[in-house]
Amino acid sequence: MTKFIALVGTNSQRSTNRTLLQYMQNHFADKVEIELVEIKDIPLFNKPANKQVPELVTEIAAKIEAADGVIIGTPEYDHAIPAVLMSALAWLSYGIHPLLNKPVMITGASYGTLGSSRAQLQLRQILDSPELKANVMPGSEFLLSHSLQAFDKKGNLIDLDTIKKLDALFDDFRLFVKITQKLRSAQDLLHKEAENFDWENI
Repeated sequence: MTKFIALVGTNSQRSTNRTLLQYMQNHFADKVEIELVEIKDIPLFNKPANKQVPELVTEIAAKIEAADGVIIGTPEYDHAIPAVLMSALAWLSYGIHPLLNKPVMITGASYGTLGSSRAQLQLRQILDSPELKANVMPGSEFLLSHSLQAFDKKGNLIDLDTIKKLDALFDDFRLFVKITQKLRSAQDLLHKEAENFDWENI
């Protein structure tokens, strides 16, 4: 069965972004296996000179590499992704490249109307950076607004139109994953470029 890793892009104990990913894990269980991965215990990125990556980061990187695709659920704080997610992505591109050409779907939930739209835009830019080079599904966003009212007591989405949109986007992502898996001609070249990239020597 196809397997996806879902990164919970927050260190908040009570996050509707985690609830959304948990809902997707259960809702799509007959189609794919989704494993939720927490990043809240990853230490703050500090750019060690020896490029020693924390063990937890190495474990997460291995899961990403083994997965067929990645889902990232991001909140939005001050029009940006959370610091914990920024730090995790910095580690995941520091001498390692598990997200290189990896199909990625971005989701986001927020208490307000915009559903983390600005954070999702920033995350797309970050994932396109030379050291990450993830393959983000183009032109598709899942923005869950008013997320405190979006779920019932069992953690299921309430609004049928929202569920239909998520279903459609997820089907598109599954197809995107299959297409991406065939785009391997430049894989080795991209990996070499990512390994050799150094901002200090540009």
